[in-house]
Amino acid sequence: MISSGDLAEDLALAYLERQGFVLEQRNFNCRYGEIDLLMWDQNYLVFVEVRYRASMNYGGALESIDHFKQSKLRRAAEFYLVNTKRNDCACRFDILCITGNLNNPHYEWISNAF
Repeated sequence: MISSGDLAEDLALAYLERQGFVLEQRNFNCRYGEIDLLMWDQNYLVFVEVRYRASMNYGGALESIDHFKQSKLRRAAEFYLVNTKRNDCACRFDILCITGNLNNPHYEWISNAF
């Protein structure tokens, strides 16, 4: 059975592809952490963090990306860039928050989030 996190990533991927993004890699894992989606937005390699919350009862999706999580994402991105020899490309970090029922989700996309 597919988890709600996996379904949210599927929805995020489809949403960003509709915006013109092209998938580079999904679920990149290294010793520093995981990057949900690596996508191209024209000449930018975008490291996308996907967050899903069914409700706002325990805080929103955006609030869950604290400085510690940002630091982990930066280290994982650096590792990716060095190991794929892409250290010369422009890159950025985007956050795509999905809230509500996954059959009718609400998207909040923060480009160049940090």
